[in-house]
Amino acid sequence: MRLYRPFYLARRFFPEAVFRITSPEKAILLTFDDGPHPDSTPELLNILDTMNVRAIFFCSGNAAEKYPELVGEIKIRGHIVGNHGYNHLNGWRTSVKEYCENAVRASRFTSDSIFRPPYGRIRISQYRHLKNSFRIVFWDIMSYDYDNSFGAERSLDVLKRKLRPGSVIVLHDIPTSTCRTFLKEFIDASERQDYKFCISV
Repeated sequence: MRLYRPFYLARRFFPEAVFRITSPEKAILLTFDDGPHPDSTPELLNILDTMNVRAIFFCSGNAAEKYPELVGEIKIRGHIVGNHGYNHLNGWRTSVKEYCENAVRASRFTSDSIFRPPYGRIRISQYRHLKNSFRIVFWDIMSYDYDNSFGAERSLDVLKRKLRPGSVIVLHDIPTSTCRTFLKEFIDASERQDYKFCISV
């Protein structure tokens, strides 16, 4: 079963986390996970530049350490770099100590202020510890662009059908993601409905 939105109860377990944004405008937030990567990041940045849209890139610490010039380019282009952990750990299968230390390690190469749990899997004990240092950001729409068996057309359809004011959208900044094939079309369709892209959480 595909879960396009987090379970409703997740908002009760993590009450201070971001699932949607609040804005007086019809605003949405575009985010990219798992990069940066030289085979995907530059193309995404060029598309976003062409469309005059800014986003948050939740970078894996190990990738950010390997490609610091790409992290710098993300920032130079006016986007925000977020923390996605150093090794993309599954919080449900990781101790509090290891999980939190992994996030702190990643902060040296990504962000020390905003964090997205890999897979969205974080235990309450881990959340309580990390929320003292980070703004925890989940999402409102998962597009499954990372899954080639799902297909670009279905991912775009999910985004168009599920989009609503305040949506935090997850795409993926990795070579296997299909989002580069539909990102421009999604931005065009959103703007025709008077949505504004923002980067405030």
